[in-house]
Amino acid sequence: MTDRGQYTPGPASGAQVRKDGEKWTLILVRELRHPAEKVWRALTDPAHLREWAPFDVDGSLGTVGTVNLTWVGTPQVSETRVTRADAPKVLEYSDIRWELEAFGSGTRLTLWHNIDRRFISWGAAGWHICFDVLERLLAADPIGRIVGAEAMKFGGWQRLNAEYAKQFGIETPN
Repeated sequence: MTDRGQYTPGPASGAQVRKDGEKWTLILVRELRHPAEKVWRALTDPAHLREWAPFDVDGSLGTVGTVNLTWVGTPQVSETRVTRADAPKVLEYSDIRWELEAFGSGTRLTLWHNIDRRFISWGAAGWHICFDVLERLLAADPIGRIVGAEAMKFGGWQRLNAEYAKQFGIETPN
């Protein structure tokens, strides 16, 4: 594992917000240097998710069905239904949708996450760091999961939160 002390997140980018009435959706796009099949495994396999994602699951997200999902740092376990799992293109569960599309020799990964508007910049900053950790994991240069309260204390998160809030034209929560 690479020393995570060497990791610094880049500037806020690849994110937008869509508002539909009271529903707010955070959309993040990241271009990865890896094939869709490898990215799909990282999105669906519980062991891979434990290395980068802000939640744990007790089963594969790669098939339609029910799993128990727990966001890191919260005691609540949520029964979550995977409603769509079209490998390696579209994955939908709970308030999250992933799309994977070929991009050069890699994959363009798009995340749609319905999120409380008060926490949209927090979510963008957190997912940004998760995507960086995912990229390192896929490149066989893991730095370990940085999520939840740990991410908020991590260098760069506060800066990303402020940058995304500015981009979205919102105030950051206290």
